[in-house]
Amino acid sequence: MLKVCYIITKLELGGAQKVALYTACNIDKTKFDDFLICGDGGILYDEAKQNLKTIQIKNLVREISPIKDFLALIQIYKVLKKEKPDIVHTHSSKAGIIGRIAAKLAGVKSIIHTIHGYGFNETQKFFVKYIFVYIEKFCAIITDKLIAVAREDIKKGVKYNIAKEDKFVLIRAGIDEIFFQDYAPSPEFKNSLTDGKSVQLVLTIGPFKPQKNTADFIKAAAEVLKEKDDVLFAIVGDGEQREQLETLANNLNIKDKILFLGWRKDIRQLLYASDIFVLTSLWEGLPCTIVEAMRCLKPVVANAVDGVKEIIIESETGFLIPPYDYKASAQKILYLLKNDSQRLKMGSAAQASIKEEFKMQSVVQSHEQLYLELNSYPRGR
Repeated sequence: MLKVCYIITKLELGGAQKVALYTACNIDKTKFDDFLICGDGGILYDEAKQNLKTIQIKNLVREISPIKDFLALIQIYKVLKKEKPDIVHTHSSKAGIIGRIAAKLAGVKSIIHTIHGYGFNETQKFFVKYIFVYIEKFCAIITDKLIAVAREDIKKGVKYNIAKEDKFVLIRAGIDEIFFQDYAPSPEFKNSLTDGKSVQLVLTIGPFKPQKNTADFIKAAAEVLKEKDDVLFAIVGDGEQREQLETLANNLNIKDKILFLGWRKDIRQLLYASDIFVLTSLWEGLPCTIVEAMRCLKPVVANAVDGVKEIIIESETGFLIPPYDYKASAQKILYLLKNDSQRLKMGSAAQASIKEEFKMQSVVQSHEQLYLELNSYPRGR
């Protein structure tokens, strides 16, 4: 039996967290023994603790903190030396850096990292970007396989010489098909969000941080509301920019049209209750929220970045928008809100486009196969 350790920074409601947690809980327990290392907090922490051995490292935080980062490295190293896993599989940028270095120092046989979008992107200053590029290069040297959730991340990794192409393997970020199938949406649920008003609902999901660019969602909402008043815009998430985003909504005089819902676990109900899903991220790996929205029959309006371009078929399952062009987002949202038949047609096409590779059950099987392949022969580590 192989022992697998998953490491992730924080168990908030995100694609990386869902993939790591679902894999850890549903991997074949006759072949694998596994446990999870994570940072402090997150809406999914209690679920993780209930379902598998979970070790919390409070110094493992998303923000750059030299002292905490060093302490987290030492603490993870000690855990790995004690637990002696055969495989360490890291998710998210910070956990990917600290976790892989700790695994190498601890002599772990196989080290794997899933790229849910790189820590560097085209919006950063040149020197900041290349600091992250060189960190990724270093970590790739001590990694046996890099899992990309999007082909775009493989192309980017090769372009920036992170690693040679044969070190990458494509395994999508998936959704729990069983959870989403055969669900009957409740009209009462939508009424609870809208106070019983007959309005359309536009939804976005994500933490309030620069990457997600939620300000453009609010700006697009303001543009839409200039032409169509019977619409509410719901935001699921929270984080460092909450006050800033609430101030923006207030300054645009649309505060009563923006629902700040905080972190929620009833994502399925929210997706079915909404009419359109929107994502204004500046960079992504392959966002599970878009795949989930499409599975729930929703057309998507999203920024044309990274793996997003691999999910949405332009004008068939949704619309791709240049980053920062919130007015273009507003135009497409308005088009869909005003054209019911087209919106429903695109939603049906979106659901039909979710193939096997995007289903979590298939993702887990791909992970299992990779683990077995990496550990089926002696390693000169």
